[in-house]
Amino acid sequence: MPTVTVQGEKSFEVETGKKLVLAIEDAGIDVMHRCGGKARCTTCRVEILEGDVAPPEPAEVERLARETDLGPNVRLSCQIRVEGDLTVKVLNRASIAGIAPGPRPED
Repeated sequence: MPTVTVQGEKSFEVETGKKLVLAIEDAGIDVMHRCGGKARCTTCRVEILEGDVAPPEPAEVERLARETDLGPNVRLSCQIRVEGDLTVKVLNRASIAGIAPGPRPED
């Protein structure tokens, strides 16, 4: 099973093919996700620090293109399926924003 490391948090094993946002949340780490995993809001952004992920699908590319201040390794965790070891930085946290994370994304 792949290992995901969230910078400043912990490392944990993840079932191959699981959505990254669900893996992070299921590990007890605060990650915001407001649109339910539909690549509409960008709140579940992560920065990929190490590891390989599949190229983004058109919906993710289109949505991220509307943001002007994102680095090249920023992706939507709701659109990534964990296939190998990853190290990521969670960029938005519900607790810091003072809101509920949003509906749980579908797997």
